[in-house]
Amino acid sequence: MMDRLQAHMQAMQMFSRAQEVTANNLANINTPGFKSDKLFHKLLTEQVDGQTVTRTVPMQHISLAQGELEPTGNDFDFAINGPGFFMVDDGGEAQLTRNGRFQLDSDGYLRTKNGANVMGTAGHIHIPEFFHGMNNGQMEAQLEVAKDGTIRINDEVYDQIRVVRVEDPSTLERRGNARFSAEGITLLPGDSSSSVMQGHFEKGNVQTLHEMTDLMRNMQMFEAQQRAMRTTDEMLSQTTNQLGRF
Repeated sequence: MMDRLQAHMQAMQMFSRAQEVTANNLANINTPGFKSDKLFHKLLTEQVDGQTVTRTVPMQHISLAQGELEPTGNDFDFAINGPGFFMVDDGGEAQLTRNGRFQLDSDGYLRTKNGANVMGTAGHIHIPEFFHGMNNGQMEAQLEVAKDGTIRINDEVYDQIRVVRVEDPSTLERRGNARFSAEGITLLPGDSSSSVMQGHFEKGNVQTLHEMTDLMRNMQMFEAQQRAMRTTDEMLSQTTNQLGRF
């Protein structure tokens, strides 16, 4: 009976963890470039006090499914159609992101909304001529970014947005809701499978209906395990009381 109580407890912990993952996915529906987490269960067999014990352990992975591309018409909004990532430098740490809602700072550097430098093939992307043209009211400066990330200003090649692929997505480690650390993982150069789309951004890949269904199912399963645990506890109490009479 104690084994049954332990099994109910483990099941409740798993459903509680699943609920946390689902809630976080739903909270990031509107986060550009967000990649949702998926939970799965793995059976582990181990030796405990000389006995073979099998238990279920919740594991999770990041879904890299393509999010919907939303057109904005903003020259500094970018999306990737394909498996690649943008590279950014956040205070010296190389990171990967699918959130391409960038902006030009007052010094002419292309940055993320929270100030990380966007990386090009020559380092931090710096396009001061475009910035000065805007400041002087000379709006003739035209910024164009090709699908391979090549940046042109008035048809002159300036730099190229660095797009990379990840050899093993399971090695990705989150740095915030739409960033991943690029440290210690094998990066591959971008190829024709990834296209940079100027004037677009990628929505999060959360499937709202699917997540809502999971939310309700997890809650029902948790409550079912809770009721079963209460019943087992009552049976254990009755058994203990009956044994006490002898």
